[in-house]
Amino acid sequence: MGKKHVDLNHKTILVTGSPGFIGANLVLRLLCEMEGGTVISLDNMNDYYDPKLKEYRLGLIEEAAKNSPAQHVFIKGSIADKALIDGLFAEYRPAVVVNLAAQAGVRYSIDHPDVYIESNIIGFYNILEACRNYPVEHLVYASSSSVYGGNRKVPFSTEDKADTPVSLYAATKKSDELLAHAYSKLYGIPSTGLRFFTVYGPAGRPDMFYFSAADTLVRGGTIKIFNYGNCRRDFTYVDDIVEGVFRVMRGAPEKKTGEDGLPVPPYAVYNIGGGTPENLLDYVSTLQDELVRAKVLPEDYDFEAHRELVGMQPGDVPVTYADSAALEEDYGFTPSIGIREGLRRFAEWYKSYYT
Repeated sequence: MGKKHVDLNHKTILVTGSPGFIGANLVLRLLCEMEGGTVISLDNMNDYYDPKLKEYRLGLIEEAAKNSPAQHVFIKGSIADKALIDGLFAEYRPAVVVNLAAQAGVRYSIDHPDVYIESNIIGFYNILEACRNYPVEHLVYASSSSVYGGNRKVPFSTEDKADTPVSLYAATKKSDELLAHAYSKLYGIPSTGLRFFTVYGPAGRPDMFYFSAADTLVRGGTIKIFNYGNCRRDFTYVDDIVEGVFRVMRGAPEKKTGEDGLPVPPYAVYNIGGGTPENLLDYVSTLQDELVRAKVLPEDYDFEAHRELVGMQPGDVPVTYADSAALEEDYGFTPSIGIREGLRRFAEWYKSYYT
């Protein structure tokens, strides 16, 4: 698909879900790269996980903003608040919107369905309506590898059907893609969805396996390794994700007219994944090595006594594996940071943050 170049300099860019994990790292990148303009962070700072971690990331953003030609504005609020979103767009008129705000987590959606509908459906609808009423150059939004659900064909391709979700979280993310397509078609909103594959790294989400496993081991607890270790995950380091998002932001789908004389929706969806699925047991072993190396855990730590192989849990899938060829072809980008390097950076950060 053809792309229209979007210059981010001296523009107003809205990043929802910052200072969340991916959002904070993206804003830091923007503040480093932009020659001027304004970056708006929007987040409700909820307590899905320890808000102090978001406050820590926000502190990093505010420190970076002191030395950036671009301005940074933080607004505390929810994308499900339509009046807030409409007012924000009316006041700031963002040229580019990156919607990363969402209720995340597969397992959490089983017990807390309401918050997924509120944030991932109603909230995203509010963003789309605002982009309709205050036209933007490009809307980029987070989808998820979870949309592939029960698909058995690997690697997962965006050309594959994704209509068998196995969790409410996955269903809401697929719904976002469908809504974005409709708004692209009806109102010509250039939009790009990004299906993230198991993002990890320093200052990440504590509910993610690598982070919660580190916490559990430090407390002397036992980590559960699901599906008896027979899982393969396409782990993607956060810097790779940010690089991909940054490139996509600057290339919006072109507006074209089809052979029937009707507008072709300026719409695209891409995978962003490591492209090399890792066995979960190997990933755990690497994490353990790096926690010892960083002196988070003692060298004589008995790992075998602190891990348990258990069956698959509801909502999970045994394999995630991204075919990111389209992303490479259209944007010249392929994730490159392996799990050894990525987990080393996480372990070193964990040591500095908690000790």
